[in-house]
Amino acid sequence: MHDLTFSDPSQVSWACEALLSGRTIGHSDEIIEAQGWRLAAIVHRLKHRYGWPISTEYVGPENRACYKLQPGADRAALRFPPSAKGLADRRKGDAK
Repeated sequence: MHDLTFSDPSQVSWACEALLSGRTIGHSDEIIEAQGWRLAAIVHRLKHRYGWPISTEYVGPENRACYKLQPGADRAALRFPPSAKGLADRRKGDAK
C-alpha cells in the first residue's frame, strides 16, 4: 500500500514534526496548522507500520483524541514514512 493514498505528505510530515517536538496534538491542531482531516489515520500508520510509541488520551466531554509520543521514546530509533524522510535527515544533521 502506498503511504500517500489518503494523507497529503505535508500533513504526515507536520504530524511527525509536531510529535517529535514534544507536542500533544489533536484534530483541531491538524486542521488549523496542516489543513488536514486525517490525523487518526496518520497516527495509526505511524504506530502500526513504523512502530512509533504514540499514546492517545481522550479529553473533554466530546472525548477528543489527543496524541503524543510516550515519555522516554527513543527518537533516534524511529522509522519515518517516505513523506517525512526529509525531517528525519534534518534531525540527524542537527544531532551532529
